[in-house]
Amino acid sequence: MLGIAFGTRPEFLKLKPIIKKFEGNIPFKIIFTGQHEHLIDNVDYEVVRLQITDGLNRLDSVVSSLMNLECLDDLDFIMIQGDTTSVLALALAAFHRKIKVIHLEAGLRTYDFENPYPEEMNRQLVSRIADIHLCPTELDKQHLLNERVRGTIHVVGNTVLDNLIYLTPSYNNEVLITMHRRENHQIIPEWFDEFESLADANPDLKFTLLSHPNPNVQSHIHRLKMVQVIPPLPHKELIQKLKNCRFIITDSGGLQEESCFLNKKSIVCRHKTERTAGVGIWSTLCPEPGDLKSIFNKIKAEPKPQSDLSCPYGDGKSSQKIYNILSGVL
Repeated sequence: MLGIAFGTRPEFLKLKPIIKKFEGNIPFKIIFTGQHEHLIDNVDYEVVRLQITDGLNRLDSVVSSLMNLECLDDLDFIMIQGDTTSVLALALAAFHRKIKVIHLEAGLRTYDFENPYPEEMNRQLVSRIADIHLCPTELDKQHLLNERVRGTIHVVGNTVLDNLIYLTPSYNNEVLITMHRRENHQIIPEWFDEFESLADANPDLKFTLLSHPNPNVQSHIHRLKMVQVIPPLPHKELIQKLKNCRFIITDSGGLQEESCFLNKKSIVCRHKTERTAGVGIWSTLCPEPGDLKSIFNKIKAEPKPQSDLSCPYGDGKSSQKIYNILSGVL
């Protein structure tokens, strides 16, 4: 039996194309680890729902809550996606039970445990445990080869792009903004002030921030007056906005891939990114709030990527490639 596990919306969006491809062909059960509690309300599958019990440290709580689970005992394989702490916890629990681990989105690296924290440590540890590594790019595969990990390594692209293959991009006057990562929490006010300053100086553009429920973000939303703040959107509505916008400002990982696939530029509000294949063409790193204005002005002057290269993160057919690989194993 295969278990397919997720706990956040980005994880589900990347696993959904695989679930659709496996349905009726490969037996599986879905395990929901519970970080985004209301996500399950929009999942049209029967799930095993787990509960994270909070203690003094959230990361410790995730790990301790996801160990000693009877729902894993009947599994031969478990598929986990990405680099959250629940992914690490399930990989370790599977290792303790000699359950084979399939890691989707394997091999991403910054080699800096602080950027992003704790994700970089999580994914490096998972790579030591995993039996099947499903990598988005050749560079990710090379990381794993250099690290001499065990198991088999496959380059399949990123499954999130399977959701976008029918979209044709256009370019309106909207600049789409997201901000949520842990390493930015302490300087959210500075980022928000820069967003507000840009909106004031560029009245020809519409600035829209997709609000994130994290309290560290919510406590500073009041700083935004010129920037329109909207609640989190269902993914279909989000990608419509992404499809039509001029470009994006974000600290998200997945949006770097999605915007690239839709041939949109992104300003990435981070010191380092594990999505390096698009840097310099589709994405530009912005390490500090004080760097944003000059980078923004360059992107505004030339908003469309001047490249005939195809998206390095995949072709929108990843789930079929994964099915072809796993159907002979599961």
